[in-house]
Amino acid sequence: MVEYKVTVFTANLAGAATFNDVFIKLVGTDGESERTWLHSWNPSFYPGAMPSFSVSCPKSIGNISVIELDKQPLPLFSEDSWFPTKVEVKSPEGDDYNFPIYRWITDGEVQRFREATALRAFEDTHHLGKYSREQELKQREEDYRWDVYLEGISHNIKAEDPFSLPCEVRFSFTKTTEFLFTAATGLTELKLKGLSDCKENWTDIDSINRVFCCKRTDISDYVQQHWKDDDFFGYQYLNGVNPILIQRCTALPDNFPVTDDMVFLHGQCSLKSEMKKGNIFLCDYKRLDGVKTNTIDGKKQYLVAPLVLLQKRPDDELVPIAIQLKQTPADDNPIFFPTDSEYDWLMAKIFVRSADFSEHQLNSHLLRTHLFAEVFSVSLLRNVPMVHPLYKLLIPHTRYTLQINNLARNLLISEEGFFAKYTSSGGEGIETILKRSMSAMTYSSLCIPDNIAERGMKDVPNYYYRDDGLKLWDIIHRFVQGTITYYYKKDDEVQRDSELQKWIQDIFEHGFLSQADTGIPERFSTVAELVKFVTMVIFTCSAQHASVNCGQYDYGSWMPNTPITMQRPPPTTKGTTSEATMLETFPNVRATVQGMSIMWLLSKQSSDFVPFGQYPEEHFREEIPCKLIKDFQGELEVLSVAIKVRNKNLKVPYTYMDPKEFENSVAI
Repeated sequence: MVEYKVTVFTANLAGAATFNDVFIKLVGTDGESERTWLHSWNPSFYPGAMPSFSVSCPKSIGNISVIELDKQPLPLFSEDSWFPTKVEVKSPEGDDYNFPIYRWITDGEVQRFREATALRAFEDTHHLGKYSREQELKQREEDYRWDVYLEGISHNIKAEDPFSLPCEVRFSFTKTTEFLFTAATGLTELKLKGLSDCKENWTDIDSINRVFCCKRTDISDYVQQHWKDDDFFGYQYLNGVNPILIQRCTALPDNFPVTDDMVFLHGQCSLKSEMKKGNIFLCDYKRLDGVKTNTIDGKKQYLVAPLVLLQKRPDDELVPIAIQLKQTPADDNPIFFPTDSEYDWLMAKIFVRSADFSEHQLNSHLLRTHLFAEVFSVSLLRNVPMVHPLYKLLIPHTRYTLQINNLARNLLISEEGFFAKYTSSGGEGIETILKRSMSAMTYSSLCIPDNIAERGMKDVPNYYYRDDGLKLWDIIHRFVQGTITYYYKKDDEVQRDSELQKWIQDIFEHGFLSQADTGIPERFSTVAELVKFVTMVIFTCSAQHASVNCGQYDYGSWMPNTPITMQRPPPTTKGTTSEATMLETFPNVRATVQGMSIMWLLSKQSSDFVPFGQYPEEHFREEIPCKLIKDFQGELEVLSVAIKVRNKNLKVPYTYMDPKEFENSVAI
C-alpha cells in the first residue's frame, strides 16, 4: 500500500464551513484511489481550516490530474454549503499537486477539479480530464446564460435578482452586509434631517451644506470652494470623473459658429493660430441631442446637448472660452462667454455640468466599464474551463461584477429605479443615450493608448488620467504578454484553441452585437492580437472603471457642481439669469439628497476590497507565471509610490488610478 497526504483548505469566510461528510477520489495517469471518507473525530471543515488526511492506494497511481469531491449530510442533518479553496496532495514519490477550487459546493453531486497546471483543450489528453472539461463547460452554459435587457446594447447574464446568480459570483457575506449598511445609513441620516422627501427647491446655496455635512472628503471640500472657477471647470475634463470626452480641436464644427472677436479681445490672437499651436479643445455632447427628458413629480425636466470650447492658457491651465447649450445655432441659442454677466456664464457652465452627469454615468461609466466587464465575464465563465490559462489570468477581474450589474439594472436604471425617479435622463432617455453610445463604440476607444492618440491628447499638461493610465496599460501589457507568450509560442496555437475562439466570438456577438465596424476582433489570428485584447479587458475592468467611478462622491456630492437634473429650460437670451433662477433650475431638495446618497454608496469601498494586482486565489502553479505575477506586483508598487509623491505637490491629488486604491474588478 502507498499513502497520499491530502490537505483540504476551507475559505476563511462566514458560512464557508460544512458539517457534512466529505469524500475524495484521486485520479492519476496510472490508476485511481477508492472514494475515501475524509474522517476526523473533530470538526475539520470550519472557516480557515486546513486539515490533512491519508488516502491509501494498493500502488502508485502516477501523476495526479483530477480529484473528485463530494459531500453527504449526516443522518438527521440538512445539506449545507461549503466553500473549499484548494486541495493539496503529496504523493509517496514526494511530488506536490495543487487543485484550485474557489467555489461553493451546495449539493451531494460529485465535483471534479483539475490540477493547477494550465492546459489548453488540444493538449488535454487524459480521458477523465477531457470528460470533466466538457462537463464543466456544459454546466456553465446552463448557469451563465445570455439575456437581453435592452435591444441595441450589449447583452447580460440571465438572472432576475442576485439570488438567481450562481453562488460563486455573488457578493460575500461581508460585502453584502456592508453594502446594505452603507445604503441604509446614508438614507437614514438624510431622513433624520427631514430632507429625503422634501420636494421644495433650495432657497440659498448655503442651505445645501445641510446635506451630508458629516460626509465630506478633501476633494469635495475643494469642489465646494472652487466649483465656479473656470480653471477648475476645465480641470475636471482632464482629471474629474469623465476624462475621456475632451479632444483637441483642429477645426470648429459647422454648428458651433465661434469667431475670433467673440473669444479674443483686441485681436491679440486667433482661433486658427491657437488651433495650430494645439491650444484649443472641444467637448461635444451631441449624443444628448433631442433626448426625451424625464418628468419628476409632474414637472418636466431639462437636459441640454452643449458644445464647449476650451483654451490652454500660457500657465497651462485649461479654461472654457465659449459654450453653446444646444446643437443647432439659432437666435434663441446664444453662445455664452466668460465676459458675459456672472450668472449668464455660471448658468451655462451648470447646464454643461448637468449634461456631463448623464454622458458620464450612462456612456463612460455604465456602458464602457460595467456592461462590457459583464460581457467579458459571462463569456469567460461560459466558454473557458478553470484549467485554461485564460481563465486563471482573468477570473480575478470578474469578482462581484455580475451582482453589482444585476443591482444596477434593478435599482438604478429600471422603470422604478434611481434614474427614472430623480434624473433628467431617466425613462426613455436612458435607452436613447445607451443606444447612441453603443452605436458609436469602437475597439480603439477602449484601448487608452489609441484613445489618447485619437483625441489628440498626448502632450496636454496636467492630464493625470492619461499619465497614470498609460503607465498602467504598459505594466498590464507586459504582464499579459509574458503570461500569454509562455503558453502560446506561435500564432497557430492561438488559432486552434477552440475555447479561446469561443470566448472572443461570444464577446463579438453578445457584447458588440456582431458589428464588425467596431474593430472588435471576431476571432484571434495572432498572439499579438490576443495580448492586446486581454490587456484591454483587464484595464477596462480595473483602472478604467476606477477612473470613472471612484471620484463620484468627490466631484458630485456638492450638487451645484454636478446637478443630476435641471428643473428649468436653458436661457434663450442673455441677461435673464440670477441667483434666484439658478436655485429654481437646480434639482429640488429630494433629488439632491438622493443623488448624493447614491454617489456615496457607489464610491465606498468594502472591507474585503482586493487592490489591483493582488491575487489571494492561487490559480497559477507554474514557476514562470508565478514570477510574472510577482514582477507585475513590483511594478505596480513602484507606480503607486510615484503617484503618491506627485500628488503631494498638487492642489487636487489624482488618486483614482493608484493601484493601491482600486480593485481588480468592477465590484462597486
